[in-house]
Amino acid sequence: MPSKPELSLLIPCYNEEENLPVLFSRLESVLQTLNLNYEIVCINDGSKDNTLKCLVEFHQRDKRIKIINLSRNFGKEIAMSAGLDYTKGKTVIPIDADLQDPPELIIDLLAKWREGYDVVYAVRKTRQGESWIKRKTAEYFYSLIAKISTIPIPANTGDYRLLDEKVVKALRKIPERNRFMKGLFSWVGYKQTAIYFDRFPRYGGKTSFNYWKLWNFALDGITSFSSIPLKIWSYFGLFISFISLLYGLFLVLKTIISGVDLPGYASTIVAILFLGGIQLITLGVIGEYIARIYEEVKQRPLYLIRETYGIEDDLSSGFGVRSSELK
Repeated sequence: MPSKPELSLLIPCYNEEENLPVLFSRLESVLQTLNLNYEIVCINDGSKDNTLKCLVEFHQRDKRIKIINLSRNFGKEIAMSAGLDYTKGKTVIPIDADLQDPPELIIDLLAKWREGYDVVYAVRKTRQGESWIKRKTAEYFYSLIAKISTIPIPANTGDYRLLDEKVVKALRKIPERNRFMKGLFSWVGYKQTAIYFDRFPRYGGKTSFNYWKLWNFALDGITSFSSIPLKIWSYFGLFISFISLLYGLFLVLKTIISGVDLPGYASTIVAILFLGGIQLITLGVIGEYIARIYEEVKQRPLYLIRETYGIEDDLSSGFGVRSSELK
């Protein structure tokens, strides 16, 4: 196989042993149709089941399947970043192992790339197998981030997309630790286009995402690509001050005209609790940004690699560390 394959498939894996046999079977059918040189880079993100064992078995059968075994679970965004650091292809396609993103769409992604596009992202027309609440919260999130972000982030778009090698090289130079990859894919720019598909239910196993993780994921996206939450409370504080000034003038005029009234206890308590709540919310928003600054200034490696299979060369770019480099 040439040193630079035309296609690199990037597959983050966390407890996916049930899905891998079907995934590789479908990938093999698609790749045989395309008849091109390729590699498959799988990232085992601290799986607790037999995912690594399953991956090693596939690697032994086909050396084009390569494995990066991280030292622990770093999360999908970091796992994808690790994979991007080690891919060699002229194009890179991240794809989930749960088969919600159909491998057959790779043909359409490559066709658009050959038309001259640098990024081809897959937009979900339907989201089968997801609850009404999850679909609605996703809709509201994309609507919100589209309004507050300075970078246009396509709605209903996951990580399933094609990236030209120059886009991958640009992504490798981004050092931030709190990574919202959907935003980073848009931030780098280049010539982008969309294709549309129906997303299927998860083939097997259970997703590791729950609503709490999705909430934190949404916070990462908002704080990474917008400072509007900080500005909102500045404007809200000015508004409260203006209302307080008007109310103070009203009390002065009322006292001059009608005399002194006994201040209302209930209204005072309500005002104190309201302003106290606003202050705590403001501190919470500031705290979210400070926490992310704290993570960045520590300058820890983005990830640690325990071992690799089929990847001989050292890390030439990126922000991870291999175990051999710690000796």
